[in-house]
Amino acid sequence: MVTQSTPARAVFFVSDGTAITAETLGSALLVSFPSVPLERHTIPFVDSPAAAAEAVALIAAARAGAPTAAAPDAPPLVFSTIRDLALRQQVAAAPAIVIDLLGGHLREVEAALGVSAQPGRGTVHSLGDLDRYHERMWAIEYAIEHDDGQSLRALDRAQVVLIAPSRCGKTPTSMYLALQHGVVVANYPLTDDDLRADPTGAQLPLPLRPHAARLFGLTANPQRLSQVRSARRPDSAYASVAQCTREVRWAEALYARHGIPHLDSTDRSVEEMAAVILATLRRRSTDEEALS
Repeated sequence: MVTQSTPARAVFFVSDGTAITAETLGSALLVSFPSVPLERHTIPFVDSPAAAAEAVALIAAARAGAPTAAAPDAPPLVFSTIRDLALRQQVAAAPAIVIDLLGGHLREVEAALGVSAQPGRGTVHSLGDLDRYHERMWAIEYAIEHDDGQSLRALDRAQVVLIAPSRCGKTPTSMYLALQHGVVVANYPLTDDDLRADPTGAQLPLPLRPHAARLFGLTANPQRLSQVRSARRPDSAYASVAQCTREVRWAEALYARHGIPHLDSTDRSVEEMAAVILATLRRRSTDEEALS
């Protein structure tokens, strides 16, 4: 049984690349165990025997109870997405429970394609990959420029415009969509000024009106939102439960009035929210194709 006094279990995400895939897949499995305290560590670019040896040393230190708070009788969990067989085997020898997220699946894909997997790290090796890379980098630049309504330039190029009261998760969701999926995202805050200007939500804020078909809303539990805001501005009217409740209820009424798809971000990870938004984009694309 896990209690509040249980030491955190060390978890390592190890990869020969950025470790984003290891973190995403590993976290998708760990989300099913919310009661287990975890101490997460990411080790990217394990692409040489020396780097693998260093990773094993860090994992062994956690196994011994230092430098982490992991219990010495609870071996670390290691989620690995290393492609090179020799490096995978080197990391697998660590004193831990090593979960190879690619190894078995690579064999299945080899059998399906009738081609052996190439050893070593993945690289940008073709024009198609390079084009996708540049598209993703442009999407990230766009998301940064259009974060929190900072810019309205070329808003018509956004595939989706996230709208929500402050601190509901617009920025991390936008950045995740751009970085991981190359989605062109802007996000725009629904402010108290918008609420006072139109308490009924009869009209969208002026900058959003031409883009109503591409809006997606976020909301949150007012009590939780108050806690998040209090970390930024403690004891402020902005962070009060009353203010958060007023803004959230107004945003929800706005979404309902204008048929804007939306979700509650309170208990959802960025990955979950991104998946819902991507599904919405696919449905919109299908609907537009059917009408054309």
